[in-house]
Amino acid sequence: MAATDSYTGGDGRLSPLSTPSATRAVLEAHGIGTKYTLGQNFLVNDDVLKKIIALAEVDEADRVLEVGPGIGTLTIALLKHAASVAAIERDPDLPAVLADTLHPWREKFALIEKDALDVTEGDIVSAASTVAEFGGISGGAHQASSAAKFTSTMVEPGGDTGCPDRASSAANETAQWAVSQSEDCLSESGYPVAPPQEDLQLSLPDKLVANLPYAVAATIVLDYFESFPFLDSATIMVQKEVADRMAAAVGTKNYGAYTVKLGLYAEPAGRFAVGPGNFFPPPRVDSAVIRLNRRVPLMADGAPATPEVIAAAALIADAAFANRRKTIANSCKTYFSGRGPVSLGVAGSSAEESGPRIVLLDGAAIAERLPAIFDAAAIDLRRRGETLTQQEFLALGAALLKEATV
Repeated sequence: MAATDSYTGGDGRLSPLSTPSATRAVLEAHGIGTKYTLGQNFLVNDDVLKKIIALAEVDEADRVLEVGPGIGTLTIALLKHAASVAAIERDPDLPAVLADTLHPWREKFALIEKDALDVTEGDIVSAASTVAEFGGISGGAHQASSAAKFTSTMVEPGGDTGCPDRASSAANETAQWAVSQSEDCLSESGYPVAPPQEDLQLSLPDKLVANLPYAVAATIVLDYFESFPFLDSATIMVQKEVADRMAAAVGTKNYGAYTVKLGLYAEPAGRFAVGPGNFFPPPRVDSAVIRLNRRVPLMADGAPATPEVIAAAALIADAAFANRRKTIANSCKTYFSGRGPVSLGVAGSSAEESGPRIVLLDGAAIAERLPAIFDAAAIDLRRRGETLTQQEFLALGAALLKEATV
């Protein structure tokens, strides 16, 4: 569906969709509205987009993973700077919109039509492979029919197959920019001509940049750092309170199990505030963009923590904050008492490892051995969870593995 020229811009904006009127025009042209149940609040401030790109340090060498592209407002900004973008979108109404708004960059964009919480490394590999091999938009190898539908939306049957000035009227201005960046032409099928097989280099995304759905933002960020070791950083729009938890210092009220677990994988590297007026429709909460850089957690002797120790430290963090007003010993005893075997999922340490490994711990044994565990880690039983540093949680994780592994 072609949209009107009312939102294509011409005033030098980073994204021609970054105004309320442009966003409304796109939605109306496709006969859809925003969906509260999916947490859809579209960004409508170009200055915020510029700050996101700057904070994420997106450049032409980067391959970006985006969650919740919406109508493509941030995606356009990313595509103007990055080598490619793979986006994850669960709303079935939006692929057709993205086919329209992202038409000029179809050779460097891939779409994964799936809930972000269900995405696997295989899905991302398929999307990256699609961009590398075909340079076309698809729904991923797991949805061939979706890919065909998406491509047919992008290219009008029987249309001109010359050079890239075939962009829909929805993106006339951005099409001119894209054409100026590339001289590639399309094949008659609508896909760019693929390079020779020997020249293909599969490169997985190295940065997550996204305006995340707030209801699941914290879960997505932690899960992706745990599960996708190829991600070096995440620059994400989240609810302000979530950003506060992500960046909380030891001993503060926002420091909790989530802060500890996220800190085992990443550390904050900058943030800025974003008010409700920068979205359409405006949310009822304040927002923040925060950048997190992957880190390698170190033990007291300076050695990198193993994946097993990291997973055990995360388990101890959950136990330590299960009863925040109690001492860490009492909170952990309550948490583990009466439990049977505890399955500890250990994430792979590299992109080549397939799936998590499982370490079995005996919950009842942990409860009984808590004094020995705390003694081995040199942690006073009378302390509270919020006073422990990342390194102390790692020490407890290592001690737990020695004392309670089945």
